[in-house]
Amino acid sequence: MRGATPAALTPAAAREALPEATLCHIVDGDRTLLIRKQRGVGAGKLVGPGGKLEGEETPRECVVREVREELGIRVSDPDRAGAFAYWADDWSAVVHVFRATAYDGTPTESEEAVPVWAPVDDLPTGEMWATDREWLPAVLDGDRFRGTFVYHAGEPRHVDVKTGVDAVAFGRP
Repeated sequence: MRGATPAALTPAAAREALPEATLCHIVDGDRTLLIRKQRGVGAGKLVGPGGKLEGEETPRECVVREVREELGIRVSDPDRAGAFAYWADDWSAVVHVFRATAYDGTPTESEEAVPVWAPVDDLPTGEMWATDREWLPAVLDGDRFRGTFVYHAGEPRHVDVKTGVDAVAFGRP
């Protein structure tokens, strides 16, 4: 895949060229559970819990594991809501996004994450990735999306989001 530009890659090519990761947006009534990342990509930002796939894990298995590790809760109904290809100076991946409405336990702080509940109609977008405002409202409303994001020096340089589309285009079902 050397020499290919992000915009030129098909979903299948992106899936083969990039590592895979997950995000989960847990919705509880009129609020959503975010985390303040303590380390790694996006440290200090508010994001959905998630992380990189390990071994032969499916995206669904990964998101359940990551939510448990980061927040100490178990999501029981993660539903595929979207996927995006993300390119940046220091890290790139295909990210599978899930929406969940049922969980067991009480979210607790970990070394990686501080839980933060936010109203779905007043998201703290100033503390989130700039491109989250392009797709997160659709996910919280139960819609599906796919996107491509290219960041350089921490700023979005290319943003392409389509809502109401097949969420598995970039990855495994």
